[in-house]
Amino acid sequence: MKRRTLLAFAASTVLLTACGQSTTNEADTTATDNAATSGSDLLQRINNGGTINVGTEGTYPPFTYHDESGKLTGYDVEVTRAVADKLGVDVEFKETQWDAMLAGLDSKRFDMVANQVALTTPERQAKYDKTTAYSWSGAVALAPKDDSRFSAWDNLKGLRTAQSLSSNYGELAEKYGAEIVPVDGMAQAIQLVKQGRADFTMNDNLAVLDYLKKFPDSGLEIKLTAPASEQTGSGIVLLKGDDAVVTKLNEAIAELQADGTFTKLSEEFFGADVSQQK
Repeated sequence: MKRRTLLAFAASTVLLTACGQSTTNEADTTATDNAATSGSDLLQRINNGGTINVGTEGTYPPFTYHDESGKLTGYDVEVTRAVADKLGVDVEFKETQWDAMLAGLDSKRFDMVANQVALTTPERQAKYDKTTAYSWSGAVALAPKDDSRFSAWDNLKGLRTAQSLSSNYGELAEKYGAEIVPVDGMAQAIQLVKQGRADFTMNDNLAVLDYLKKFPDSGLEIKLTAPASEQTGSGIVLLKGDDAVVTKLNEAIAELQADGTFTKLSEEFFGADVSQQK
């Protein structure tokens, strides 16, 4: 009789344990399903009109910098604010050095980065997602307005170009047969062109447009612009895995492109529309 009682007790214990495991598994499954349905924390904040945290430098004009009043502004900053307004969320910028920008994204110190990031390397493309581009850049040739020798890239052959020796633009100019006049940076390169000690200089379109906007009486102008196939686009960058968030950001960017907001911001900061690939 005692043996039968013990066996019955053991059987009931096993049954209760199995029921407990079943209940626990069902709870875990329900929690997982709910998480999948509600999406990431970032997606929930966007859906609920919360706050997004965006990493940026704050020391990189005209993209991200502080104006005379101390306010954080710049093309990338104002584009991000426009996107946030379109999504119905608040945005908090977290300023950090460029070298620590993506590391801050990795550690989830902020949700995304807006700082002229193009994601051109396979390593970065495998780790991060980028929205539709809100700015496009590529090589341009800057020369005096009255110089008529720049009807085509092939015409650079034999001309003198002021370039930093370590610059990719110097390598590109050499590819077209130009003679390199070594300089320490863009400011010195422009001075040599203005003095006639170099025929032109090559640099990034956005950097040159920024210079021309600040110095409209320089006597220089962009003579050649890289074709669309050689331009790179910069967008908002996030860690991979938040596809629904990227979709929402892209929808907002498309609307802001269509209604002219980005064109207006481009002309404000660059004097030209850099938001469209041309």
